[in-house]
Amino acid sequence: MVSLDVFLATPWLLYPSVTLFSLCIGSFLNVVILRLPKMMQQDWRCQCEEFLELPEGQRKEEEPITLSKPASTCPSCGHKIRAWENIPVISYLVLGGKCASCKTGISPRYPIIEAVTALFSVVTVFVMGPTEAALWALLLVWALIALTVIDFDTQLLPDSITLPLMWLGLVLNYFGILTDFTSAFWGAVAGYLSLWSVYWLFKLVTGKEGMGHGDFKLLAALGAWLGWQLLPAVILLSSVVGAVVGISLMVFRKHGREVPIPFGPYLAAAGLLCLWFGAEILAAWYGYLGV
Repeated sequence: MVSLDVFLATPWLLYPSVTLFSLCIGSFLNVVILRLPKMMQQDWRCQCEEFLELPEGQRKEEEPITLSKPASTCPSCGHKIRAWENIPVISYLVLGGKCASCKTGISPRYPIIEAVTALFSVVTVFVMGPTEAALWALLLVWALIALTVIDFDTQLLPDSITLPLMWLGLVLNYFGILTDFTSAFWGAVAGYLSLWSVYWLFKLVTGKEGMGHGDFKLLAALGAWLGWQLLPAVILLSSVVGAVVGISLMVFRKHGREVPIPFGPYLAAAGLLCLWFGAEILAAWYGYLGV
């Protein structure tokens, strides 16, 4: 049995293992990204029906959706995806990007998400070094990938991901995995309250909601993982990138100002950069302040 220390100290074993495992995680993330919003929608509808006290006959009947059921099928012909057709990236290439049954094109975003998950995982281990902390950090990376795509698709940041992510960051940093517990605790508090304050200030001034509550929870989770010291960098980086992308969409794609732009992906990208280069960012920041 290979010990964790030997595993971490053996590059030819560590990096291929991280790559292969992360490809499988990327395949699972595709399921989460597709099904979790539908699961939330089903749950909300059931809650509304119960609140309105609708008779059983007037309630919508449909098969409950979970992450494991029903089995994955082709959306065009209903062909059940077999195990060999679900191998990350490889199956897509072997099938030529088409359904094995009806030959309808499969979205390339599925292998892209799988490949990006593997790439970001390997980069995380490489940048942070072959340590136990780097392996724990992979959980943050995978969650940020799922949240990014879900927010792009639906403008939702599910509590079922953001809240456990925040609590996990606090628990891990209780043991000093990425930072000390005090920094993590105040990072979670400051992360939530900072965007919560911006939200209410914007609403009081304009009468409109400038962002969703999920953004507060995501920044709180990043604070719990990275510590309060990196929160200014996360907010600054995400705001700059978000502003650039938003202005570009309005100028080049005629994206109306009234059409909301998800902020979660920019928080996730900034959090990932701070995870990878947090020490360098803090050193540059303190150098600029002359501390």
